[in-house]
Amino acid sequence: MKLNIIAFGVHPDDVELCCSGVLMMEIKKGKKAGIIDLTRGEMGTRGTAETRKAESARASAIMEIHLRENLEMRDCFFKNDEAHQLLVIQKIRQYQPEVVFCNAVEDRHPDHARAAQLVKDSCFLSGLRKVQTHLDGMEQEAWRPKMVIHYIQDRYLHPDFVVDISSVYERKMQAVKAYETQFYNPDLNEPETYISSASFMDSIVYRNKMYGRMIGVDYAEGFMSEQMTGIRSLDDLVMPS
Repeated sequence: MKLNIIAFGVHPDDVELCCSGVLMMEIKKGKKAGIIDLTRGEMGTRGTAETRKAESARASAIMEIHLRENLEMRDCFFKNDEAHQLLVIQKIRQYQPEVVFCNAVEDRHPDHARAAQLVKDSCFLSGLRKVQTHLDGMEQEAWRPKMVIHYIQDRYLHPDFVVDISSVYERKMQAVKAYETQFYNPDLNEPETYISSASFMDSIVYRNKMYGRMIGVDYAEGFMSEQMTGIRSLDDLVMPS
C-alpha cells in the first residue's frame, strides 16, 4: 500500500496528542495516512505495553487511519544509529509517503527530540540508492519524502505554521481519551504522573484553542519544519476575521 502521509511517534499516543487532527483532515480529502510507532511505550509508569496496544487500536479506529505499525524499538533506550535508521528507512521505502510527521525537535521527554532526529535523518538517507534495505527478500528502491514536519509536544515552541482542525476536533479528543491508562481517569488505581492530571488534558485543549485563535478558527494544530513551506494560492490562507 502506498501512503500519502506517515506520522511517526516514539510512543503510542504521541501522534494522537499532536497531529491526529491533521491526519483526519487529510483522510477526509481522500489521502491515505498511517501511523508508525517506534516503541511500545513499555517504560510508561501507568498501564503496560499490552494495554497501550489495545488503546492504540481503539484510537486508530476512531481516526480511521489506513495503517498502524510498531517498530518495537526499546522505549527510552533506542538510539539514532545505523541499525535503528535502517528500520525506519525500510518503512519509508515500503509506503513511499510524500509527507512525514515526526516528534518535536525539543521537548521535556528526551525520547522525543532523539526520535525527531532519527526520523529526519532516516528520511534523507532513504533517498540514497546505495543505502540498501530489503523487504520480503527484495531490495527496496530509494525513496525520499518531500516534506518532514515536526509536531509540537509539551514544551511551547512557536510554530512555523498551524492547521485548522475545528471540524475534526471532537474526534481528536476521543482518540486521545482512548488511552485510558495514560491520561486523566479518576476511576483508575494507578500512580499519578505528569500527563495523568486533569490540567495536562486541559493544556491540550488550550493549546489547540490558542493556535486556532491565532488564525481566527476554533481549533488548530501547530507544526515546525526546517524546509521552506509554500502555498499555491492565497485562497489556501486562513484569514483571521
